[in-house]
Amino acid sequence: MISRADQNELYAQYARPGGWNDPDMLEIGNGGMTKDEYIVHFSLWAISKAPLLLGCDIRNMTQETIEIISNKEVIAVNQDSYGIQARKARMHGDEEIWVAPLSSYRTVVVILNRGSVRYSVTAFWEDMGLDPNTVVEARDLWEHKTLKNRFVGNITTMLNPHSCKMYVLKPIS
Repeated sequence: MISRADQNELYAQYARPGGWNDPDMLEIGNGGMTKDEYIVHFSLWAISKAPLLLGCDIRNMTQETIEIISNKEVIAVNQDSYGIQARKARMHGDEEIWVAPLSSYRTVVVILNRGSVRYSVTAFWEDMGLDPNTVVEARDLWEHKTLKNRFVGNITTMLNPHSCKMYVLKPIS
C-alpha cells in the first residue's frame, strides 16, 4: 500500500480539479494490515485527493472498517475545493511529512512513521511552506478534536510504528 502512495506522489503536479491521480482502490477491511496501517492508508489517499474506491466486501465490513472509511473530517480533506494533491515535504529515515494547502488558508499535514519503532516526529512550518512565525490551531482529524495548545513554528507528536497523525492547521494570527 505505501509503495502505491509513493508512486502516486511522483505525479502530484498533474492532479487538479477535473483530473485526479488514482493510486488504486482502498484495501481497508481486506485483512493483512493493522488498524493504524488502515488509518495511514486512508489518510494518504485522502490527502492525495485520490478517488476513494472501496476494495473490500461492503456486505461484511467490520465496525472498525466503517469508522475508518466514514471519517467525515478526513473525507472533507479529500473533497476540499482547493484540490491540490499532497506532497512529501520532508523525509528523514522512517519519518515523513506529507502536506497540502486547503481552502480558507488552511493546511493539512500527515505526520507518518513508516518504521517499526515508536518515534517523536516534528513537522516544521518551513517544510510546509508556512511562515515560521505563524500561530495555528491544530485539528486532529482521527481524534476529532482541536488541540488545546496553539503552535508556532512546528508541531510534534509521538507515533507508534506504522501510524500517523493527520492535522488541519488553521492560522489564528
